[in-house]
Order: sequence, then C-alpha cells, then structure tokens
Amino acid sequence: MSLLSDDQKMLQETAASFLAAEGAPAKQLRHWRDTGCTDGYGTDLWRQFGELGLTGICIPEDQGGLGLGATAAALVLEEVGRNLTPSPFLTTAVVAARALEASAHAASWYPGILSGETVLALAIDESAHHAPERTSLAAQRRGNGFLLNGSKQFVIHGNSADMILTLARTSGSAGDREGLTLFAVPKGIAEVETDTLVDSSKAARLGFTNVELDADAVVGDVDGGWGPLSRALDAGRAGAAAELVGIAAGASSMTLDYLKQRKQFGRTIGPSLLGDRDCAGGGIQGRAGARFRG
Repeated sequence: MSLLSDDQKMLQETAASFLAAEGAPAKQLRHWRDTGCTDGYGTDLWRQFGELGLTGICIPEDQGGLGLGATAAALVLEEVGRNLTPSPFLTTAVVAARALEASAHAASWYPGILSGETVLALAIDESAHHAPERTSLAAQRRGNGFLLNGSKQFVIHGNSADMILTLARTSGSAGDREGLTLFAVPKGIAEVETDTLVDSSKAARLGFTNVELDADAVVGDVDGGWGPLSRALDAGRAGAAAELVGIAAGASSMTLDYLKQRKQFGRTIGPSLLGDRDCAGGGIQGRAGARFRG
C-alpha cells in the first residue's frame, strides 16, 4: 500500500520521467565535468526545473509557489540522486527558499527561483567541521549597515550564485547560538576561490575583507539568525537524505541489472545468485518486501 497521495504520485512520476531523460549522467554530470564547466551544472536544465514547477515546491502558495512541503521535495531529490543530476535544486529551491520564508527578501528572490533563473547558496562553515554555532565571521555595525570580515568555505554553488545567504556573528562569541545573523550577500562583493569536489560539483571559499552591507541585507532579525537557519538546515538535511536514498536505489538497480547479464565460466551468474527468480518477483527485493507484507 502506497503512503503517497495521488498528487504526490504524479509528482514522483513527473520527476522520474524528466530526470531520467534530461538529467542522466551522460547528458549532465559527465558533460559538465568533461567540458570544465565552472558552474558544474546546466543552466538550461535549471530553467526546465522552473518550467515544470519543481522549483516552487517549498515556496508558499501565497508567494506564487506550490507549497507542497518536505515530502514532495524529497520525491524530487530522490530522482536527482538516482540520476546523479547536478543542479541547484537542494541549495536553492529547498534550503534557501526555507531560509527566506516570511522575510522581506522573499519577494525579491522567490520569482527568480520559481522561473529557474536564480541560484542561491548558503555560507555557514568556516572549518573542517559543520558547526554553525562556531561562526566567527564578524559583522560589525557601521553607520546604517554592517562591515563583514572573515571567511567561509565549502559553499556549494558559491562561485555562481546570484546571492549568498551568509551567517555572521553580530554579537556574543563563537559557540553561542544567540548573536548570529543571516545576511543576503549579493554576487561579486566577496573574494571567491572555486574548488571542485569529489562528485565534480563546485564549491567556493569566500573571503570577506571590510565588505560593506546596508541594513536591508539582514534576513529576519539582527541576532536572530538561528531560527531561519535551523529551518533551512532541517529541510536541507532531510533533502540530502532523500538524495542519498535515490543514489543507493540507482546503484542497486544498476548492480542487479548487471548481475542478470554478467557471465563467468560460460554461465550467467545472475540466476544462481538470485535464486533463479526475477528480482522484482522473488529475488532480493521480493524477499525483502515479503517481510513487510507478512
């Protein structure tokens, strides 16, 4: 019995069909890797995400989105993982969209996300460990704005993002959850050094040296960045887990297909390993499913 609604099933089928055709490794991951693309993903594919409405899944209906929530986003991300599709969907349409929710910046950035024209990034980490509360990048008040000094690293899509949601410390000390503020940092005002990660995606190291921002750059409240950050990170972690499920499912499917045709010593090894039964009917997956069906 499926736990998905009819609308969720339709979304899952749409995402599966779209990404199998347009997001497959040969067409996307390998192409952008082998051509040395500095973005690491295709902008045309990102616009197609927007045309299908996928970019609006986490954006509220009253802001022009679909407002379908975390389960719907997970269904798309599972297919992203299954096809190893490089795209800003997780960072932009899930994480950043949730961070901007109910802020004055939503009206400015949601339309570009919905159309697949805008890419956003999240800058948190400053060391080898993920510890947002240890943020030390300083945002000092200067007139009607702030002066940022410090650095961030492992910022996914940080080299190509139109805006980077940057966590900085406006009060307190490293380790405090209070005193953290999210800033909307526009493209081009931070020093950027691009790194290529093991999966061929692009990340950035960002340097802030006396970077001036006005008060309007604050997302939410000064010293109140932990709230929107936690909301965004919760969505991002759930989304990353869904993507990993898709990667595992894709790898399993490829392995089973290989076992069915691999020959050794003149014999196909699949039937002997899978008990002379088709996987879907009575092999590995069939037996596993039987445990839940009773």
